[in-house]
Amino acid sequence: MRKLKVGIVGSGWVAGEHMSAFIQNPYCELVSICARTKESAENKLNEYGFKAKIYVDLKEMLEREEIDIISICTPNNLHAEQTILAAEYKKHILIEKPVALNEDELNKMIEIVKKNKVKTLVSFVLHWNPLLMTIDKLLKDYIIGDIYYGEVDYFHGIGPWYKQYSWNIKKNVGGSSLLSAGCHALDALLWFINKKPIEVFSYSTKSKNLDFKEYEYDPTSVTLIKFEDGTIGKVASSLDCKTPYIFNIELFGEKGTIRNNNIYAPHKFPGQIGYITIPTILPDSGDVKHHPFEGEVNYFVDCILNDKKPFPDLFDAAVTHKVIFNADLSAKEGKPIRLNL
Repeated sequence: MRKLKVGIVGSGWVAGEHMSAFIQNPYCELVSICARTKESAENKLNEYGFKAKIYVDLKEMLEREEIDIISICTPNNLHAEQTILAAEYKKHILIEKPVALNEDELNKMIEIVKKNKVKTLVSFVLHWNPLLMTIDKLLKDYIIGDIYYGEVDYFHGIGPWYKQYSWNIKKNVGGSSLLSAGCHALDALLWFINKKPIEVFSYSTKSKNLDFKEYEYDPTSVTLIKFEDGTIGKVASSLDCKTPYIFNIELFGEKGTIRNNNIYAPHKFPGQIGYITIPTILPDSGDVKHHPFEGEVNYFVDCILNDKKPFPDLFDAAVTHKVIFNADLSAKEGKPIRLNL
């Protein structure tokens, strides 16, 4: 079988992990990398001990190389333009989050991807974290029944010590607390509750800690989501917090409760008087080397080879992004926003 040829766009922290994941997949071959400068691409390849052709122009790479998969690992404001270009060249695309910073960009991406019939996978990489995979299976087994309230929180202080800080602080690049990183939490909440969101209400604020003074947007936000059946969800996202990394999951159902890796479901476990703890790998680090990119890449490659719809693809992720756009608008205007999804 011919190996799928992969091109990486970007030379930052996450790009190396994407490269490593593709190289470990037996059905893939890394052929090229496109970066802002030749030097940055060379440095990333040398750091990981990989070899690939180097480009500084994405269009040139797409024209010259026989590529099957493009992996977009650039700053947030470049994702939409690069996705559209890759789709026009009919490449399958792994897109780092957020995919876009506004709804106009997002709609254009959807149009071009649909037109060219390429597969996409949006890198909400925690879908392949063992705890979240376990929770997904438990919910499908109806272990806590119908969820009526859920919350997922993202608390991760992203200051000058963090590699993406220099561009993440800019509103026209980082976007917002939710777009920059809290989108992982919102994606997980929508995934677990699996109902149609109809209204969003958000507040935002910022810390007085000088380590975070350069943010051009409020790095902390709290968002409430109302679903069509009356279910309520909450997502808190803070990039200016002084705490070890926290990814908090709490799901309350009619028959029980899930709190991270703790399960209370007495209808399944007769005589249960306290939470059962599942010993598994938690989403407890903001270090990208801790993220399960290998599982994500293997899944995407399998979808391509066997012609299956990836989840979450661009169309699935569009719902998450539209909720975020309206949450940010709600925080700006100080009122609830009805969703038209």
